[in-house]
Amino acid sequence: MNEIGVRNAAKGIETTGLEGLASIRWNLVEAELVEIAVRRGEGKLTAHGAFVATTGPHTGRSPKDKFVLRDETTDGQIWWDNNKPMEPEHFAKLFADFKAHAAGRDLFVQDLYGGADPEHRIRVRVVTEFAWHSLFIRNLLIRPERAELAGFEPELTIIDLPSFRADPAVHGSRSETVIGCDFTGKRILIGGSAYAGEMKKSVFTVLNYLLPEKGIMPMHCSANVGDDGDVALFFGLSGTGKTTLSADPSRTLLGDDEHGWSENGVFNFEGGCYAKTIRLSPEAEPEIFATTRRFGTVLENVVLDEARVPDFEDGSLTENTRAAYPLHFIPNASETGLAGQPKNIVMLTADAFGVMPPIAKLTPAQAMVHFLSGYTAKVAGTERGVVDPEATFSTCFGAPFIPRHPSEYGNLLKDLIAQHGVDCWLVNTGWTGGAYGTGKRMPIKTTRALLAAALDGSLKEVEFRTDPNFGFEVPVAVPGVDTAILDPRSTWADPAAYDAQARKLVDMFAKNFEKFADHVDEDVLGAAPAVLPIAAE
Repeated sequence: MNEIGVRNAAKGIETTGLEGLASIRWNLVEAELVEIAVRRGEGKLTAHGAFVATTGPHTGRSPKDKFVLRDETTDGQIWWDNNKPMEPEHFAKLFADFKAHAAGRDLFVQDLYGGADPEHRIRVRVVTEFAWHSLFIRNLLIRPERAELAGFEPELTIIDLPSFRADPAVHGSRSETVIGCDFTGKRILIGGSAYAGEMKKSVFTVLNYLLPEKGIMPMHCSANVGDDGDVALFFGLSGTGKTTLSADPSRTLLGDDEHGWSENGVFNFEGGCYAKTIRLSPEAEPEIFATTRRFGTVLENVVLDEARVPDFEDGSLTENTRAAYPLHFIPNASETGLAGQPKNIVMLTADAFGVMPPIAKLTPAQAMVHFLSGYTAKVAGTERGVVDPEATFSTCFGAPFIPRHPSEYGNLLKDLIAQHGVDCWLVNTGWTGGAYGTGKRMPIKTTRALLAAALDGSLKEVEFRTDPNFGFEVPVAVPGVDTAILDPRSTWADPAAYDAQARKLVDMFAKNFEKFADHVDEDVLGAAPAVLPIAAE
């Protein structure tokens, strides 16, 4: 077996269980990986030097093909309502067939960290079939210093073989695609998908399993830091503005997607960003746009014109076009990935029903309700078949990556909020003046002004009213903001129609929250929206 690159010879490929490989390229740097990927026909360079690849039929994650090994350790720990079990005999056969498939192949290995805090990070060894996948994960996780690699001892192993095809009858999978998670053995097997994001989210899923036992809160959120060291967390599902609002040039970006909250403060899980690029423009998001013109960036499913210039308006391959780049490509990014205790938590929603106010202050119990609910709304064009607005509830703002019961994360968050006196806000970046199709999108200028007031503390000093639908506090007037927009009911032409829409949304919240009723304290249950009575005519 031919081995190239820097590695710990005492903890070699045998740690992964693989054997009989033709060659292994260890911890290659960007230029080496790009050269090999281009030579092997895995993708091509753009006019500006970024590497672009297509991922075939899988242009996004495949959550229905993700399984968790059910063994004596995990059986009582995993939220099986949300996670598909794989029996030990099926996983054993899957791993055996992965090893047989890998034998005789040329593979790539990256030794990386998941987590910027040395006390709480996990050492990750990622074995990939494609050179560009090795570049992708090198961009997304935290790269050790070269001197550290000679002593690197992995804790988690990811084996990524897109050409492997699972057999449901043999492996207990759903299809030829499989993501098998062994939390006890700390091993992830990815087969049948070339979508590189599966590797990134596998690390996040493992940290979501391991960290709560240590009293550390894993979070699907972005984070930034002000000049005074004040940390803000931004929870939100796709399309709510999580990346855009956290990328504030006046604040330091800690990270755009995954963080932990420990006794030491907040720390980024990653060393890079995985930004959506559909309709990306230099005017709206100049920092992210600039990364797409740098050598080392990986573009996924981005269409090139005849001059090899990316066409970010072209979604013919997928709307989920992406750029993966190291965090230092963003000018105002943190160099350490570490910050202190949060001062503010912002929960983002894009309410397409036009009911939510542009901002509201939450109590700790209300924050837990909205965290467990994870609400936003889909609108026409976001998914095939969506015509009218549809409510989406993704618990903890990341249900596909949550191995444990949501109440574990919710209670952790509630305790940390109380311990550190964190202010919590709900920000609606969705619609005002009516539902989608009638109203208009919340002005970004308004959102930024309200968010700035929340983060600098001045918003706490204004007068508030209690929202009759959700019970949270809504500012009555804020300097520099149109007062009318703060009361969504007053923006509707027909207040009675607003009341009916509000009742509909509250009822959806109440119904969704029923599954948490037996797992939360009375104060949280009391903060949850209740079914509203129909007003007398």
